[in-house]
Amino acid sequence: LPLPMKGTGTKNFSFDKLLQSGKSETLQHYGLTVEYTSNPAWYAVQALPYLMEYPYDCAEQTWNRYYANSLASFIANSSPRIKQVFDKWSESSKVSPTGGDLEGALLSNLQKNEELKAILLEETPWLFDMIRMSKELNSSYDKLKQMQSSNGGFVWFKGGPDDRYMTQYIITGIGHLKKLNGYADGQKAKLDEIVASAITYLDKKIKEDYDNLIKYKTDLKKYSTGYSEVQYLYMRSFFPEYKIAVASKKAYDYFRSRSQVTWTQQGKYMQGMLALALGRTGDTKTPAAILKSLKETSITHEELGMYWKDARRGWFWHEAPIERQALLIEAFQEIGKDTKSVDELRTWLLKNKQTNRWESTKATAEACYALLLQGTQWLTSEPAVQIKLGSTTITSTDIKQEAGTGYFKKTIEGKDVKPDMGNIAVSLTPNPSPAGEGDKTSTFGAVYWQYFEDLDKITTASTPLSLVKKLFVEKNTDRGPVLTPVKDGDALKVGDKIKVRIELRVDREMEYVHMKDMRASAMEPVNVLSSYKWQDGLGYYESTKDASTNFFFSELRKGTYVFEYPLFITHAGNFSNGITTIQCMYAPEFSSHSEGIRINVE
Repeated sequence: LPLPMKGTGTKNFSFDKLLQSGKSETLQHYGLTVEYTSNPAWYAVQALPYLMEYPYDCAEQTWNRYYANSLASFIANSSPRIKQVFDKWSESSKVSPTGGDLEGALLSNLQKNEELKAILLEETPWLFDMIRMSKELNSSYDKLKQMQSSNGGFVWFKGGPDDRYMTQYIITGIGHLKKLNGYADGQKAKLDEIVASAITYLDKKIKEDYDNLIKYKTDLKKYSTGYSEVQYLYMRSFFPEYKIAVASKKAYDYFRSRSQVTWTQQGKYMQGMLALALGRTGDTKTPAAILKSLKETSITHEELGMYWKDARRGWFWHEAPIERQALLIEAFQEIGKDTKSVDELRTWLLKNKQTNRWESTKATAEACYALLLQGTQWLTSEPAVQIKLGSTTITSTDIKQEAGTGYFKKTIEGKDVKPDMGNIAVSLTPNPSPAGEGDKTSTFGAVYWQYFEDLDKITTASTPLSLVKKLFVEKNTDRGPVLTPVKDGDALKVGDKIKVRIELRVDREMEYVHMKDMRASAMEPVNVLSSYKWQDGLGYYESTKDASTNFFFSELRKGTYVFEYPLFITHAGNFSNGITTIQCMYAPEFSSHSEGIRINVE
């Protein structure tokens, strides 16, 4: 049972299956585990090492190594409380490389809670080392400088041509550090040297765009600003001290003025960039209209926060949902000064991280920037958590919490589990310090109830994942194949062809999801070869085992999916057909199972 909370206060949850467990004579409790994370914003901090360790030497990832080290150094030194967390993580690694705080803080979410998962994973944690970060910073800068051509543009990989998008992306990142005053010691002058050369290159490129419109006789009164031009206007807004070259001024003014009248034709990501670019250059009217439109077209969900319906991954850089959400956080914070919307937007990023990996160095860098630095107070939030399970009370102050995230876990043995523990109340008390503003953040936890029960007595259980399993007998008629549902008590025959149908519903995006469908020992599958399959826009790996068919989804979009596969009955008798289970490996609290089915074969 997931336990999502927003802000402080008390919220009641009902674990109905546990409350009703006393009605079964065959059920045996195995254990009840409670876990809670009182400051999930720290999961963004834990994503930074991925940027520092990424193995490829293209310009974007070389820049993001530099960027991640700058952010980490800046975060670590921005408050004594945050520095203390880094120190605790380092200390725990020296004492116990496999245990203590390190086990919680620096293991990935795929590796935590192995006793609660159907399959096991292993990853190597990496530590925040302030001395190492300083060395990495200089090393990454040297590599980055070597990738800047003599004309000021950056190449993607060494030896390639200069790349306009990559140059604008890197200079925008330097703009982020500049805005936050997040330069590491001695780095500002070095970065200024890169910026001066790159801006000269990019000003020439915007002039070329305008010259091409004239050359090809484009109707200048109907032209809608392109993606590269919007990115340029946004990048340029970070550096007003660099005067636009006289030769490029006409082009800049033209694209800026066209953006003011064609912004409705742009996607959400581009609209956010334009709101910031125009707002920073003196236009107040257009950014206000853009933010009003963005708000009107958004969805606000009590648990998931504020997001947009078309938050789906496309093939182009301007269709990236994580980067877009991060950019819109920046727009609502800086231009809209709308703290409530900013908190809702950041909530969506946190909830996304709960069930997904951020899919690229680029997405991780932008998400970290938005979560950590558009309001660092979230990192200093330390609400006290009290969880009541019936008459049993668990308090965060009585259990050793993980430094930073405030994560804790408590397991109650099976002999001590009582049905009334299904009445759950979660209370969060705000931090009394001035940093208590961060207590508006979303927090989450879960209760895991594990038990033994006869398979055919198990009833369905749903979370944001929901499963329905049905069996059908398939018979050939003169009208073609006809499917007849199998009901309890129906007599089946040896040789019957059975169609298994599984309906899966999911209310949010998830990654690394495992679904296991058990089958009766009287049935033999037709699909015996394991293979990767593609169906209705969903790719998955299907693996057939002796007693089950397994489905592995690296990516599962919000929606409803139907899976069907055939079996043949080979033996007579009375059998349990088991259940179908599904679980998100990132967030094992998001799991579900179907009801147990029994079949009778004559």
